[in-house]
Amino acid sequence: MIIYSGTLNDFRQNVILNQMSDLLLKGLRDKGLSGGSVSEVNSWNNSLHFMKDVLEDSYFDPACQVAIEYNIPQTCKRVDFMVMGNNGQSDHVVIVELKQWAKVEKVDDSCDHSILSDLKAHEPVAHPSYQAYSYKCLILDYCDDVHVTPQTVKPCAYLHNLDERYRPVIEDPLYAEWTSEAPAFLRKDVLKMRDFLKRYVHLKAEDGDLLYKIEEGRLHPTKSLQDALDSMLCGNEEFHMIDEQAVAYDKIMKAIKDASQDGKKHVIIITGGPGTGKSVLAINVLAQCIIKLGLNASYITKNAAPRNGYAYLLTKGNAKKRINLQKAIQSPFCLPVTPENGLDVGIYDEAHRMQKKPRGKIPYRGEDMLYDAIKAARVSVFFVDDDQRITVKDIYDVNAIAVYAKRLGAVVHRPYELVSQFRCDGSDGYISFLDNLLGLKVTANTAFEFNKLKVKVFDDPNAMRDELRELNKINNKARMIAGYCYDWNVKNERGEWDILLPNGFKAKWNLFKDNHWAVNPSSFEEVGCIHTCQGMEFDYVGVFIGKDLYYDGQQVRTNREAISKDDTSSGIRNKNTTDEQADKLIRRTYKVLLTRGLKGCFIYCEDEALREYLKKRLSRL
Repeated sequence: MIIYSGTLNDFRQNVILNQMSDLLLKGLRDKGLSGGSVSEVNSWNNSLHFMKDVLEDSYFDPACQVAIEYNIPQTCKRVDFMVMGNNGQSDHVVIVELKQWAKVEKVDDSCDHSILSDLKAHEPVAHPSYQAYSYKCLILDYCDDVHVTPQTVKPCAYLHNLDERYRPVIEDPLYAEWTSEAPAFLRKDVLKMRDFLKRYVHLKAEDGDLLYKIEEGRLHPTKSLQDALDSMLCGNEEFHMIDEQAVAYDKIMKAIKDASQDGKKHVIIITGGPGTGKSVLAINVLAQCIIKLGLNASYITKNAAPRNGYAYLLTKGNAKKRINLQKAIQSPFCLPVTPENGLDVGIYDEAHRMQKKPRGKIPYRGEDMLYDAIKAARVSVFFVDDDQRITVKDIYDVNAIAVYAKRLGAVVHRPYELVSQFRCDGSDGYISFLDNLLGLKVTANTAFEFNKLKVKVFDDPNAMRDELRELNKINNKARMIAGYCYDWNVKNERGEWDILLPNGFKAKWNLFKDNHWAVNPSSFEEVGCIHTCQGMEFDYVGVFIGKDLYYDGQQVRTNREAISKDDTSSGIRNKNTTDEQADKLIRRTYKVLLTRGLKGCFIYCEDEALREYLKKRLSRL
């Protein structure tokens, strides 16, 4: 969807007459899109004047086409500027990522996609060359027209306010992979930028429908994306299915086949507790849909941790390969801009985390995430665990999904439950033990069997960290995690440490700049929160149980007042949250944390009575 398009001559005149912001605002409203904030209007007024100056050369045919604010289908991504033309040999589309930054600095030598700018202080953003290159890949991965090839689309970035002294940062060798694909031009590079455009654009494009082919081309994965995903999955043991996962997989495939035959919407719900293989199944369904069936499918989950983690695992950390997965692995924020049935298959993992209208730094453009999800896909596959709803905003369950599906006229398949436990050494007994300990479910049998799962309670948090650190050296699959109790001091510039415990223990929450905490080899020393580990699994986890969970001599109780005041996501401290709701959320949170380990779970409790009670319970097993 393109907000503005016209000839180069039209564009020049609109800029000279200061009409661009009005035209772009009207375009957004006419197409039913949000946007057009004061800051965005200011950026249009600023950046487009600079682009007009670059293109102010008689070399460029006035009939060449310009497109502004191209909303890449089924994503929240918008390409700032595109110019189309012919260089005398072939047609080209040049993508320009525009930035008003006046200052930049590196995030860290390990962060090769991101950078810090003056417009987003302390918050990493994508390097503009990476951004431009990724937009090219998104367009190519889902545009099947033979005239749109890697040679057709040329990306670049124009940082028109950035002074020369920041060139060493923008062009640091850390970002060479991206700047080689999409060169970055700074304030004094007007002539260099113009020369770059002249390589590809001179005359009007021979294919008058080129812009239409990019904007309205049929959306399905290209062969290159299919091959890329196939190669990623080959030999990737993290995504092999076993037992009932395969049965559920067949049920999903049948629903997809039924939808193709009857033309109706279909909704299938897969339930299962922590460690029953929901996410592994979801990734395999995604691969089958794209590789074998050639369908337009996306794995969509609200939690950033599994999105980043699975993309990292699939690509083995290869940043270029990961770009191929942008459209295949997405946030639900793409749903409001996805046409009805625009997805052949929507695979919604951690669907219990969906919210009605989530609020945050980035506004959700829709009204209801669950409604938007079912509307967007011909076949919707929901993976759900009602007991993993860990904030007051997590309101949807299996029944709600069925109600919404019927309201939209979908065929609702009978929910299928995954029961076999693949995490926690396959121990159903350990899950029952946690349900009993946390008072989440009544368990008639208390003779719990843990198989070979190693469960250990520590009196010293340093000793727990030391043992985990040694285990992590084996294969980078041990992590420390905690609940909502501890303040985010480092992030809020209130101190150097977040978690301070007895015997001099000090640690930081997982750093906000680290999107791959769960799989990043250098992240062990940081403690993960519920949002960075939910949906993920490790060989060993060390769980810090804060003062929000304690033992009163007779039963395990919760204390909502112990939740950090920095916690703005769970809603546990909210005045409108009842004590009963807060109690349930705290217990669910710890069940999620205590079920992240495949081989072992280590525990440190701040409440000494709870620590001793746990040791006593475990000694009986």
